[in-house]
Amino acid sequence: MQVDIIWWVAFNVFVLAMLALDLGVVHRKSHEIGIKEALIWSTIWTVLALIFNGWMYYWAGKDVGLAFLTGYLIERSLSIDNIFVFYLVFSYFAVPKAYQHKVLFWGILGALAMRAVFIAVGITLINKFYWVIYIFGVFLIVTGIRMAITKEQEMHPERNPVLVLFRRWFPTTENYEEDRFFVSRNSRRLATPLFIVLLIVETTDLLFAVDSIPAILAITTDPFIVYTSNVFAILGLRALYFALAGITEMFYYIHYGLAVILVFIGIKMLLEHVYEISIVASLVFIASVLIISGLASVVRAKREHLP
Repeated sequence: MQVDIIWWVAFNVFVLAMLALDLGVVHRKSHEIGIKEALIWSTIWTVLALIFNGWMYYWAGKDVGLAFLTGYLIERSLSIDNIFVFYLVFSYFAVPKAYQHKVLFWGILGALAMRAVFIAVGITLINKFYWVIYIFGVFLIVTGIRMAITKEQEMHPERNPVLVLFRRWFPTTENYEEDRFFVSRNSRRLATPLFIVLLIVETTDLLFAVDSIPAILAITTDPFIVYTSNVFAILGLRALYFALAGITEMFYYIHYGLAVILVFIGIKMLLEHVYEISIVASLVFIASVLIISGLASVVRAKREHLP
């Protein structure tokens, strides 16, 4: 699909305008995000993604519209793992709930830039060395299997190599300084624990991008579709976190659902020249796995809470 530069510019201007509205107006003052507010913003981002999807369907045709929807669903589902990590990191560092939105705002802004780089590199590799797609396929299958069989492990954010290196070279304060990332003391610039949390959030998303970008490249290698579906999925992640963070224990089978999706996408990549799995079939399969694993999680949660 040929996309004029004006559409790239227009899309990014729209994203920046929405982010400016979010941080500069709606969340100008740090406050605890309630479930109602989180659900409203999650709905807004979802509706905006679907409106954009409708425009893609109308403007570029059925195949492009379905490719965007499938890519968006993949990225949105894989982002659920990020929610678990955010929850654990915020709990580990005892980040006040009023400051969590600011960390996720800047963390997701950084994630957008990193994802853009990953997408460009991934698409370039596939276009120049098509056999790389088989490496991506094997990688996703292995990742999916490991996700399914690996028992939950304790997180140790203090072992994060970026954090260890940062603390070695940059002085930090002992306590949070409201919602500030840096403070000045005795003519010295000090980082606060909130900035350390931001570093961990950024590096964590970098690791998740290693899984999610190859996954969407199995659906399409069109840069505009891959980029826009990623952006909408990431922008909705922050609101989704605040809506679901309190009930993460209910997502028992989601983890296995994501593993199945990764394995399926990996197999799709390996069979690219033998048997082509249509975008519609991929969309139906992914949606079905998410629905089944979600419903199974709810049923299990209800059983465990029965007297």
